[in-house]
Amino acid sequence: MIDDCTHAKIHTERFFGLKSSGLQTRSRWPRFLSRGFQLLAGTIGVLVLQSGVLAETKPDESVGINLFQQHLREILSHRCLSCHGGDSKESDFDLSTRESLLLGGTRGPAIVPGDATASLLYKLAARLEEPHMPEEGEALSVEELRWLATWIDAGSPFDKPLLDPDADRGPWTLRKAVPEANSWWSFQPLTNPSIPAPLDPLHWCRNPIDHFILELLTRSGLAPSQEAAPHILLRRSTLDLTGLPPSLQEVSALNANSTDLVFERWVDSLLERPGYGERWARHWLDLSRFAESHGYEQDYDRPHAFHYRDFVIRAFNDDLPFNTFVQWQLAGDELAPENVEAMKATGFLAAGAFPTQLTEKEFESARYNELDDMLSTVGTSMLGITIGCARCHDHKFDPIPQADYYTMLSTFTSTIRSNVDMQVNSKSHAEAMVAWQTKVDAAQSRLTAYESNELPIRAKAFFSSATPLSNNVSEPVWQIPEIVSATSHAQATLTPLSDGSLLAGGTLADKDSYTIVVDSPLESIAGIRLEAMSDPSLPRGGPGRVAHGNFALSTISVSAQSLAEIQKVTALGASAVSSSVLELIHPRADFSQSPELDIAMVLDNNATSAWAIDPKVGQSHAAAFDCDKVFKSPGGVRLTVTLEFNNNTQHSIGRPRIALTSISGQSLDAPSEFSRDSRRKLLASIDPVSRTAAEQSELERLFRWIDKDWIAITTAFATLQNSPPAPELIKVLVASENVKPIPHHADGRGFPHFYPETFFLRRGDSTQKQGVAPQAFLQALVSHPDGSAHWQQSPKETATSGRRAAMARWLTDTESGAGVTVARVIVNRLWQHHFGTGLVATPSDFGKTGDPPSHPELLDYLAGELIRGDWKLKPIHRLIMTSATYRQSSDMDKTKNAVDPENRLLWRANRRRLEAEAIRDVLLSLAGTLDPSLYGSAGMNDASSRRSIYLMIKRSRLSPFLRTFDSPDGISGIARRSLTTTAPQALTIMNSTTVRSWAERFATRIEAAGGDPLLSAYRIAVSRPPSQAEFRDAQLFLDLQQATYLAAGHADAAHQALSDFSQVLMGLNETLSIE
Repeated sequence: MIDDCTHAKIHTERFFGLKSSGLQTRSRWPRFLSRGFQLLAGTIGVLVLQSGVLAETKPDESVGINLFQQHLREILSHRCLSCHGGDSKESDFDLSTRESLLLGGTRGPAIVPGDATASLLYKLAARLEEPHMPEEGEALSVEELRWLATWIDAGSPFDKPLLDPDADRGPWTLRKAVPEANSWWSFQPLTNPSIPAPLDPLHWCRNPIDHFILELLTRSGLAPSQEAAPHILLRRSTLDLTGLPPSLQEVSALNANSTDLVFERWVDSLLERPGYGERWARHWLDLSRFAESHGYEQDYDRPHAFHYRDFVIRAFNDDLPFNTFVQWQLAGDELAPENVEAMKATGFLAAGAFPTQLTEKEFESARYNELDDMLSTVGTSMLGITIGCARCHDHKFDPIPQADYYTMLSTFTSTIRSNVDMQVNSKSHAEAMVAWQTKVDAAQSRLTAYESNELPIRAKAFFSSATPLSNNVSEPVWQIPEIVSATSHAQATLTPLSDGSLLAGGTLADKDSYTIVVDSPLESIAGIRLEAMSDPSLPRGGPGRVAHGNFALSTISVSAQSLAEIQKVTALGASAVSSSVLELIHPRADFSQSPELDIAMVLDNNATSAWAIDPKVGQSHAAAFDCDKVFKSPGGVRLTVTLEFNNNTQHSIGRPRIALTSISGQSLDAPSEFSRDSRRKLLASIDPVSRTAAEQSELERLFRWIDKDWIAITTAFATLQNSPPAPELIKVLVASENVKPIPHHADGRGFPHFYPETFFLRRGDSTQKQGVAPQAFLQALVSHPDGSAHWQQSPKETATSGRRAAMARWLTDTESGAGVTVARVIVNRLWQHHFGTGLVATPSDFGKTGDPPSHPELLDYLAGELIRGDWKLKPIHRLIMTSATYRQSSDMDKTKNAVDPENRLLWRANRRRLEAEAIRDVLLSLAGTLDPSLYGSAGMNDASSRRSIYLMIKRSRLSPFLRTFDSPDGISGIARRSLTTTAPQALTIMNSTTVRSWAERFATRIEAAGGDPLLSAYRIAVSRPPSQAEFRDAQLFLDLQQATYLAAGHADAAHQALSDFSQVLMGLNETLSIE
């Protein structure tokens, strides 16, 4: 039994606004309270209890009914029922009815009717026992506890159940968000706040930001601080935007001319430096849990993951619109598949840790964990919403039903990690392409000149007497038949060219099929060759019609008819001619994109598999097939060739050509030519005396095929044209669909990598499926009358589902989707990294467990500016940094600090320690050894001279130096780093051999600067000269160290002493902080 004194103390603490923590109440009493006051408070508490909470006289049932109707129903419904009623019964406890309340859960009955002090429900609510209830959120007030106790003492009567047992609530998988819950500020449309006009007698305000800040300061009786000194402002802005200190020359220049215009231009110049992207990309990589290994026990490397990091750096440097930045990270492969940077961006989804050692029982649960990682990271980083909290039950605080979690989760159903080959346009490849094109142009000119000048003369001489074509001209291995007709099912145009090919144009449908009818004098058909030829009119030279030049041939089928039978039937006026289907075997091609897109796919009886040739676009390709049985037909043959393109959108061949052979197994390399009989037939049909100009032109075209010089020139040109420099290929870690997954240890045991459907899971348990979850988005952030379908386009015959593209469109839709929330979240993050704390102090939680904004109108103003400015981040940086708010001094004022100790009203600038990577980069910069090279990977060596963002992040072997200064572990997204001050940090600066090497180089740099070394050292390290006291102390230190080294016999005593002093400067708070 708990004594009355304990109850009294709990109630008294509540009465005086103090917090209690179970039975350990003594330690919670403020030290400044006297023992006499504590006794007095205890007396008051006893009086409170005697007034009704634990009075000896028990209230009757009518009192209990009244309390239930007036207070307890609301308390239990809003504070308890979400976890202990309806579909959610944590600890098997349901308090929706009196019977279930009496029954209790795993810990037994919840109440003892008539005895509140003996009732478990009361003990947990009063925080007398663990676990305290409600488990999350504020404790019940003193008054609420009094009502609860009185109600229990009255017998805990119900007038009716908390939930209507006859009401059809429907399955939880269809549950709607509570409308009134959507009233939380972060789920509201963007306001258009008016810029305040507070009294500003000192004309402090520089831009609209300052008006919002000054209004709240004035209302709180505070005033802003004076402007920071020029060298502090210069250093602050440079470290903020680039993570590096300003140079001596830059400090001198700004100190000499520190006008507003000069500072604004300085900010603009910083935003254009490559270091801006390197600095701000690191902030985003914290959120995206970026690392370059899988994590878990084996922690295998991800050697191609660094391309995502490089994408983020480029995106910030290029000021990629943030809505595009968001979209590409979710669905770059669906929205811009030909853009290498968009493909790299999908590394955002692939960045999470994933186990490579799984048992069969863990396959499905591991996949749901992987999907949860993707969704939760999207939620916190982009929306500032803890979506993952709704995995096992409805979100306890925010309007997110558990059903919303799973309909969102289904977006990533078939998304997997893959290392794919991507073509990049490097400088060396661009130069090689220019040189190649020069040669192609020269060969083209030579061929054109020959055809214009030499060929007509030779042809005229050859045909002048109608000399029969020599029988010595051999038949070609592959003969080009004559085109009878060519049609496109999708109404594309197929124009015959003089070389026997067809050039496609006009309509470019998602799917298509070509039907090509040809005649050949060959009397036996043993094989067929299909050429997919390049052409300057095709995208990237073809041979496909899609934007990147690829094609995807799904099926080829051939039927044959006898020409003699066709002529006979035609003469008799009939129409039916029998045909034979030629079964094709032995497929072979000069190149196939992958085993999944091999030439054999066109004969596999699968309408959606295909042969493709990426990345070898811009050149001609050929495939050949033998006939299972040779088709024989005296007098020639007519073939109908059907080419189908069903595998990928718009992937049809742009310039096909058919060739035939009468011998099986012919090589692909042999050239295709018109038959000798075709040439003879044409010659015999033309009267040498009455040839027209058109006939003469046709004879010249025919003559080409027996003119050795033309054949040699044409062959050389074609060979050159079809042999462009091979593009540079890189492997990139992406998250996509219908791609080859990264190998997994469990592949041999049937690990599926993904499951075809995502299910609603009761309590988040993959063994308790509740039906397939269709894709939809957060109801609280969908205002379009069509619901989530508004962003979901009709599925096409593509390699991906389009679901991630739909989510990307919803996320960035500012009219009826989540775009406003995304804008608020990112401008708050910019503010956070400029001031140390965001306008919302919980940058990844804009929900009810997070902090409300300190300046809500300013937050909406900045979000609106971002959207109106085409989602460009650099103008927001510029707006923030040119404000008077940003330019304030960080000096402390005790009076102001007493009013606003956390500086949430921004009456001064916040002094902040640099992050781990910036600390290392600053030290490298002081040493003069910082390697400015952009992009790529720098390995895992702390001693590397590359910027820290390029150091490899292996989850099980993190950089010791960076971890000492609180770098993230890459396991989950981090919105705000811990910035600790610990002894190991100082010891690292003073004892690390790597830091010592940097200090020695710093000393060499100081010596090279000339002049007084102490003055140079301070100006380089902290952008100012030392004070008199600092100079005196530094000189004494130098003298002492030099004397010590001399006594020890060091020939370079002066240099070693200066190195010691350099190392001291490297460890100064001022060196490693933003003032």
